[in-house]
Amino acid sequence: MQANPFDLTGKVAAVTGGGTGIGRACALLYARHGADVVLAGRREGNLNETAERIRALGARADVVVTDVRDPQACERYISSIMSLRGRLDILLNNAGGSRVKNLDTWSVKDFNDMIALNLTSVWVLSLAASRVMRERGGAIVNVSSAASLRPIPHSAPYGIAKAGVNNLTSVLAVDLAPFDIRVNAVAPGTTKSEGFMRAMESLHIDPDREGSGVMGRAGELDEVAWPILFLSSGAASYITGQTLLVSGAP
Repeated sequence: MQANPFDLTGKVAAVTGGGTGIGRACALLYARHGADVVLAGRREGNLNETAERIRALGARADVVVTDVRDPQACERYISSIMSLRGRLDILLNNAGGSRVKNLDTWSVKDFNDMIALNLTSVWVLSLAASRVMRERGGAIVNVSSAASLRPIPHSAPYGIAKAGVNNLTSVLAVDLAPFDIRVNAVAPGTTKSEGFMRAMESLHIDPDREGSGVMGRAGELDEVAWPILFLSSGAASYITGQTLLVSGAP
């Protein structure tokens, strides 16, 4: 094993949903450990802000505006990475989102939209990335959710999609192991993302009261990003097919 298995110097990391939240925290952490980062997301302004912060750290950053719900856009994103950087070592499937609605108000279209955003995108991006990783190997990390492991009221399609991510993670780990591509997932609990904090502020609720674990608080973004860095790095070279719950709960 290398002297510093967390060193990502010379590696290229793809981060979907890299404009805010967990995606931004991970992109910055990858850069601090030497990786160049190619960001994807729908909001170009947020992506550019993340890219500037990465460049300030001395790493290279590129922005590819991408709607991961579109399979062709996902394929173009991976092709763009190869055109820009000539290699891909890490894929972080972070883009996703949830909605809260009464069970009877979920339409079939709503359900399919949740699946496309949170599960189908992971499938398409992972397959496209794996094709270009096979020469050198690599790491794929999927951002799942604690909702994949326990019922969350009014969010059934989201939980179903994230449960699918967990299963997909283990299946891809088996299929891609011969190519030295590791596939793991992290399942965060309540985390202090920008959107969550805005919602709590508008409702005048202490965000730590909404924490999902026994530690009595919500998680910080870096508390999710560090486990993702671990699974992305050589420090986790003998770990694949796992879903790690990061929620302050057993």
